[in-house]
Amino acid sequence: MDVAERLTAIDPATRERLFANRVTTVDELHELNGVPHPLILEKHTTQLTPLLADFITMSPLFFLATSNEDGSTDVSPRGDPAGQVRILDERTIFFADRAGNRRLDSFRNIVSRPSVGLAFLVPPVDELVRVNGRATITRDEEFLAAMTIRGRTPKLGVLVEIDEVYGHCSRALLRSAVFDPATWTDPDTVPTLSAIYCQQKNLPAPDESGGKRQEDYRNELG
Repeated sequence: MDVAERLTAIDPATRERLFANRVTTVDELHELNGVPHPLILEKHTTQLTPLLADFITMSPLFFLATSNEDGSTDVSPRGDPAGQVRILDERTIFFADRAGNRRLDSFRNIVSRPSVGLAFLVPPVDELVRVNGRATITRDEEFLAAMTIRGRTPKLGVLVEIDEVYGHCSRALLRSAVFDPATWTDPDTVPTLSAIYCQQKNLPAPDESGGKRQEDYRNELG
């Protein structure tokens, strides 16, 4: 099945049936999946323990989920050398914003709705730590100066006051085998962001004769 066929593969009747069989209540969810063990329901805490703090400070990559006041959502990856997230106290963590494309999707959401979710990874460990809390954007120059990397000082940082923190089991990462090089896709077979953008905007395909993934931003980290 080629790309065009995949994008039109579902017929109207099947689409209608899928939505007709939607799940709309919590009771239905539990009827289908069962009820979690009390230890699972109560696994979160409202503050960091020393081991949770260790895990977070070892993480070079986390994902930040935000939402706007109209309910639209966004998930953004955040990466820096391990130690990018500072533990300020048992209820507060901090991370700096690095140079990007200036869309500021996450920050625009935080301004209108401060609730955030974060998922921390420490490759090649296949468990995660999750934090839910309330974010505040700060431009405190003195504090941000200590977060300078490669000679670039961030202009903004984010304080997150923790409401919930807990470990997330490894099933998703185990199923995906994301840290197993034997499962990795050849990068040259994956569409580049330049090609994707050109297709989205009906522009001529980019010249990739010199090799894929030669975007300038790879040399402009900060």
